[in-house]
Amino acid sequence: MVRRRNTRKIVLIIFVVVAVVGVAVLFGIQKLTGTGVFKVPGVVYLDESLTDGERQVLSEIFTDEIELDNDVTISAEYSLNLPALQSGQYVYNIWLPTTDFYDSATNIDSDSAERLFADTYVSDVAFTMTPFDELNNTRKLLSINNKYYLDEFDSGAVFRIIKFESNSFYDEIRPLVEDVFAKDWPTKDTVLSFAQTGVTALSRGMNAKLNAVNDPKYFSQNIAPFLSGFDLTHTSNESSFTEYASSENICSDPRFVDTLLDIGLDIVELTGNHNGDCGSEAAIGSIDIYNEKGIKMVGGGKNADEAAEPLNISEKNSNITMLAYNLSTGGATTGNSPGANQYYDESATDDIKAAKERGDFVIVDIQYYECSAYASEYEDATCDRADSAAGDQVGFFRHLIELGADMVVGTSAHQPQTFELYEGGVIYYGLGNLFFDQVWWPGTTRSLVLAHYFYNGKLLQTKIIPTVYDSTMQTKLLDGETSKWFLERLISVRP
Repeated sequence: MVRRRNTRKIVLIIFVVVAVVGVAVLFGIQKLTGTGVFKVPGVVYLDESLTDGERQVLSEIFTDEIELDNDVTISAEYSLNLPALQSGQYVYNIWLPTTDFYDSATNIDSDSAERLFADTYVSDVAFTMTPFDELNNTRKLLSINNKYYLDEFDSGAVFRIIKFESNSFYDEIRPLVEDVFAKDWPTKDTVLSFAQTGVTALSRGMNAKLNAVNDPKYFSQNIAPFLSGFDLTHTSNESSFTEYASSENICSDPRFVDTLLDIGLDIVELTGNHNGDCGSEAAIGSIDIYNEKGIKMVGGGKNADEAAEPLNISEKNSNITMLAYNLSTGGATTGNSPGANQYYDESATDDIKAAKERGDFVIVDIQYYECSAYASEYEDATCDRADSAAGDQVGFFRHLIELGADMVVGTSAHQPQTFELYEGGVIYYGLGNLFFDQVWWPGTTRSLVLAHYFYNGKLLQTKIIPTVYDSTMQTKLLDGETSKWFLERLISVRP
């Protein structure tokens, strides 16, 4: 009897000891791990998807001094399309595929973009992923699956998304992270797109063609949807409007005004050497038409003072000064007659200096001597070079960069010419013919459109888009493979 009681007592003691030890162990584990009754509120959980750099940024926000009432889990992901952001989600960075300025490539596929982002892409081409904040015009932005980020804004890039999950996100987390993660990324409303085009001369054979088709939009119908999509569209028109236009002169039928309106023309350059071919009355009347239609002018006017006026562009938080001059090709005004703005080095120096002092981005357009090696029915690359015209074109254009211009553009070349980066600036030696009747020489049927993209006063990128027309005189975009071949040809002869 006594023995049985002692046994029960021993079992009870063992049970109590085991229970106490078990509870102690359980409580100890909970205390060590911060779970159960010992759970510590306000723990910051960093998901393994975060990079070391992102973890560093977060550690500087969620320091030991920060006490939260609720837990927060922070993770990250990337996407090739901008997702609809939910509460607690931010676009932390935008990575863009870029390559060398002189690379003729324009596009990579999404698989290549993902491998490039993951640093597993192997290629002989110098492709890299560049953060948006480091994008500039000295490296070439590529499309992804033919989606160009500065046209699309929700594709053509790798978007890095940071996610904060907390029951008290609005009360606790957002005040801590908003300044770092709520960034203003570019949109169509904040990026200024500006298309510069080359020679336009709606004249001679085009007058005859207009009489045949009786539709001025016939010539622009293939290119208008593209050019009219820019905030600003420019061309250098060197043919004035007059009723005396014919198939024999460089004068434009007045109906051709509708061709220019169809491409969404905002800026007309008047540095050309043929605007006076039809007489002063036609030149002055054309300027009146531009004023009536709200088209801004640069590089020409009713007199020398008007012709010398810079064009100041102030849109979407970007300030641009356009200067345009005529050098030794005729058609300039030096007094009260209409004509182009004659180039004088002293004037150009003062104009550029004044614009730079205002903090403007400075574009200088030049009507220069022409390369005349066009007399060929086959491909002749002579005029591709920047030294193919009379005078020292390379030295002169570079001189304008040395004076402080950010960009120099040749607008007299009837055949596109090469381009180069030079001392912090960029030079496009010749843009070729946007609209003209020169269909008998292959080189003169092409042109380059410079698509500039400005954001907060900075030139992010200039995309070069070749165009072409044929015997139909209808300008269109050059197809992809031919465009690549042509750009490679121009690049190969850069100074």
